[in-house]
This record gives sequence, structure tokens and C-alpha cells, in this order.
Amino acid sequence: MAEPEVGVTPYWELTFDADGDVNAGQRDRLLKEAPERGVKDLIVFAHGWNSDRSGATRLYSRFFEPFPGLAPNARLGFVGVVWPSMRFSDEPIPDFERTVTAAAVGPALDNSTRTGLLEVFPGRATLVDQIARMLDQQPDEEAALEEFGRLVRLLVELHPEAPGTAFAADTVAAAGPQCDPEMFLGDAAEMCREFARALAEERAGADGELAVGVGAGAGFGAGAEGVQASFGLPRVWDGAHELLRQATYFAMKRRAGTVGERGLGPLVGRLSQVAPGLRVHLVGHSFGGRLVSFALRGLPRGVRNVKSVTLLQAAFSHYAFAARLPHDARGKGVLHGQQDRVDGPLVCCFSRFDSALGTVYPMASRMAGDSSSAADLRLPRLLGSKWGALGFDGVQAVAGTKGFELADALRAKLPVSGCVNIDASAVVKRGGAPSGAHSDICHRELAQVVLAAGRIQ
Repeated sequence: MAEPEVGVTPYWELTFDADGDVNAGQRDRLLKEAPERGVKDLIVFAHGWNSDRSGATRLYSRFFEPFPGLAPNARLGFVGVVWPSMRFSDEPIPDFERTVTAAAVGPALDNSTRTGLLEVFPGRATLVDQIARMLDQQPDEEAALEEFGRLVRLLVELHPEAPGTAFAADTVAAAGPQCDPEMFLGDAAEMCREFARALAEERAGADGELAVGVGAGAGFGAGAEGVQASFGLPRVWDGAHELLRQATYFAMKRRAGTVGERGLGPLVGRLSQVAPGLRVHLVGHSFGGRLVSFALRGLPRGVRNVKSVTLLQAAFSHYAFAARLPHDARGKGVLHGQQDRVDGPLVCCFSRFDSALGTVYPMASRMAGDSSSAADLRLPRLLGSKWGALGFDGVQAVAGTKGFELADALRAKLPVSGCVNIDASAVVKRGGAPSGAHSDICHRELAQVVLAAGRIQ
């Protein structure tokens, strides 16, 4: 019954489209077979950015592998959520074969990334071709970067009536949620330079020194002379490539909320009807963490079958569950109070070695939500900042949140409710630029965290 590439059983796959509609045959199979197989604890895992189904199922197979041995007496079932997301091919996953060699990484789009863009943005092949051509040619004009920004915006924009338009924000300010990212509406050339600087600082190391040839004299100053000087170097187009990456990830982030609330949440509610004793445990990596969190908002009223949620390097705001924002007393997280929909704890694992969330994410979030200049943003590492991510420093501004080091969490009994932060840096620590340890999640210790959160013996 298990899919050939997933080595646990019973295993079911659930495929959702960008609007949150589920494959009906897969849904009906799960609803019928889970109670028939006598499953008591169902572990539902949602991937983050993966280019295709095979990448997602390889991840699930690796992550699920320790569970039968860790809980031999439990009546476990496993679900892999497949949704239209993608990972740029230059982002390594530890222990997985790299799609692009380190020597090939640069501004130009490799074939795998181009194919991924075509798959997750169907019908926009002309735009993808134009974007790929500009990244390959790297024109030496200021206007070229503005045109590049326009093309990127067209690639990811939605029709105003599309369901995903309501799922862009992680927080709601006093003036309401801002759903149109400033990094797509502002000065595209400046955004490219800022991203290039962030990448250079990350390459230079934790001391924040800029790499050789990238500095105020290389196009990061305010004047036009500095702008023009940068065009003799490839770095500004590294920033353009990063703008494309972040625009794509903004679209994936928006899509994750859509799939979670409109798709997975209602389906978990259906499970409570057909299998009243079934205990559901939601696990999400990266944007998959956002997906399973928004699934809580999509649960039908009164449903209490979700017994735990475990977020692994979750790529959304660390204030998403806050009832009040520290920088805006009238603002709040879009998921405030949703942790109470869990009949158990909401556990957030994070790592300081996650470069994707610790360095570029705060800059991208700043550019997406603030029309002021990004020039005063100091990188790297903005712990406790307005723009931080759950996967870098955990849940913030939620009263009663408990914190543990990973070793202590595995020795102690986790809280039976509320938010729990676990610093997983002891194991989530491998990975190269630009994402660092963001995808280093296939560890026995993290499987133990899932079991402990769900009180699975």
C-alpha cells in the first residue's frame, strides 16, 4: 500500500492544487482506509519548497524512517502532503544529491530551476524565458533591472479574485494587512542591490564584512555613480536572481496559507467524522509549517482531533501567533489564538544556522512590508526583530511560551498545551549558501520531538 519510494506503511499521499483543492481519489482513499487499518496516530507532513513530487517523497521517506523503531507499539499511519511549491536548484539539501554543482551557481537560471518555474507558474512560459534571458545576459543598464523587476512581478501576480490573495500576510497592523509586497512595487534596481549586499555579507561570514569588490564603491551607495559602477560586476545580478527567488517564495508562502486553510484543514475535519478516535499530528517544514498552521484556521468548529503541531524551520513570521505586536500595540498575528485549536502543544524547532531565515528572510520581509528604505537594515541576524522568522528564533510575543534546548526537550516531558520553542541548532546545522541549514531536518532527534509532542508511545 505504501508508495514505492516511501519506506513506511501505511502511507497515503494527498495532492493539492494552488487553490487548495485536493485530489478526490487520494482523499477518499485516506478517509476509507485509515479507520480500516486501525491507525490511532496519523502523522501528516507538509514539505516546504520542493520542485516536484519525487523530491517531496524522498524527504518524507527519510524523515519517517525512524518512526517505526522509535514507537514500535504505536499504531502509526503516515501522510505526505504534496502541493505546488518549488526549491531553487542551487539550494542544497544535506545528504541529497545536488542538482547544481557549486561551480555552476550564479545569476543565470539553471535548467532545473527554469523547469520548476514553468511547473509552478503554468501558462507563463514567455515570462520565464524573458527572465532567464536577462539573468543570462546581465545587461549593463539601470533600466534593465527595472524591467527585470516588472517581469518578476508579472510572474507571481494573481488575479484579484484568486483565493490566494487573502493569504499573503503573517501579521495584521492597525491599518490592516499589507498584501502587495513593496519589493515588487518599489525601486527594483535598489532591491537588487540590497539583496546582493545581503548575499555578500552572508558569504563573508558572521562578522558581516562585505566580500571583496562589493561595497559602497561597487554600487551600494546612494548616488548614481555608485549605481553605474556596479554594472561591471556580476554581484548586482546575483541580487536580481535573489529578487526572483524571494518573489517566488512569496508566491509559495501565499499558496501555503491557501492550501492549509482551504484544503488540509477541512480534510482533517472530515477525518474526525469518519474516524472519531484518530489522533492527527501535523508536521511542516519551511512553508509547509505555514501550511499546517493555516490548516488550524480551516478546521471546522468544534473539531479537536489535532493532538500536536511540529514546525521545522518554519518560514513565516515569528509573530504570526501573537495577540499583540511589540512594535504595533493594535496589530496582531494572523494566526493569533490558533494554537488553542490544538489539543496538545504547538512545537517550533529553530536553528541559528538557518541562513535562509536568519539573513535574507528579514530583508525580504522588510522589503515586502515597508515602503521605507531598506538601507538602514543591518544584517546579518536580527534576533527578536520586527522581521524575524519562526525557524530562526522561535515563537515570539505569545504569553506562556516555553523554551528548551533540544537535548533537554528529549529528556523532559513537553508541555501538554500552548507554544513550545526548541532550539534544534545541535543537529540542524549543515548546509551551504544561500540557505545554510534550512533543509537539514532529517534527524532521529526531530522524529523524537514529533513523537514527544504528540505523546505517542
